[in-house]
Amino acid sequence: MILPNSFRQPTVVPVRPLTEPQIRASFVNCTKGEAKRLHVPRDLADRPWEDLDYLGWSDPQAPTRRYLVTEVDGATYGVVLRINEASVGAARRSMCSLCITVQSGGVSLMVAPRAGKAGQQGNSVGTYICSDLACSLYVRGKLRTGTPGMHETLTVEQRATRLVANLESFVARVRA
Repeated sequence: MILPNSFRQPTVVPVRPLTEPQIRASFVNCTKGEAKRLHVPRDLADRPWEDLDYLGWSDPQAPTRRYLVTEVDGATYGVVLRINEASVGAARRSMCSLCITVQSGGVSLMVAPRAGKAGQQGNSVGTYICSDLACSLYVRGKLRTGTPGMHETLTVEQRATRLVANLESFVARVRA
């Protein structure tokens, strides 16, 4: 049986190490000028690429701005995110929609302008994401939240597959 593309199982392959020019060229929901001016981490060589399903970071000059870069079907997509200020520092337990990790105060509603004309008209999509964008490390047990969560019987590979599928879905909504 052949499943439609929306039901396919994503292949979990760590994101390949990216260069600053590749990162800047990947953004789909901002102008080329904005992508040229955004802050790119200086520690790209030190990132644990083999454990990352996507590259995520916060802007040190704009505390509510985040960036996420991932690969979908061999293409690299970057997304500019903004944290809903009302959700910053909220101490209630929340669940990340990407990695399904539960944290107290460590998950924020993040909003991304849609790509193209829809984004220029002010349309956006949002979802709850780990504020530190370290979903890949939580899934692999490299980081702990300190908050009791759900007991899962999924393997690390299955959890990573779910993370990638959720991430691809979110990026598709931004690009649509």
